[in-house]
Amino acid sequence: VKEVANLSLVSSACDVVSAAYASTKESHPYLRSVCDAAEKGVQSVTEATASCVQPVLATLEPHVAAASEYASKGLEKLGEKLPLLQKPVEQVLSDTKELVSSRVADVKDAVSS
Repeated sequence: VKEVANLSLVSSACDVVSAAYASTKESHPYLRSVCDAAEKGVQSVTEATASCVQPVLATLEPHVAAASEYASKGLEKLGEKLPLLQKPVEQVLSDTKELVSSRVADVKDAVSS
């Protein structure tokens, strides 16, 4: 999970969503109170779940480590095949806009001739 979260695309997407969430909370007082209540609820559930799950995780630790290693190798291969995962969202969007503009220009030229 940490490796996925550290991918530039995922990390920057989380930053964009977080900024939008914070901005929305700041701009809309009614939504802020709803969001604050939801955050407190999630925090309480997370704390309660963590204490219950901890003994199970300790028992499964060798299996989790093996799965983590396997997932890490798979993520490495995925990163090699999809280099856009190493780019921030802004760059992916910019590259996509540029590609679409280029293709539209090509189509316009083809139709003109």
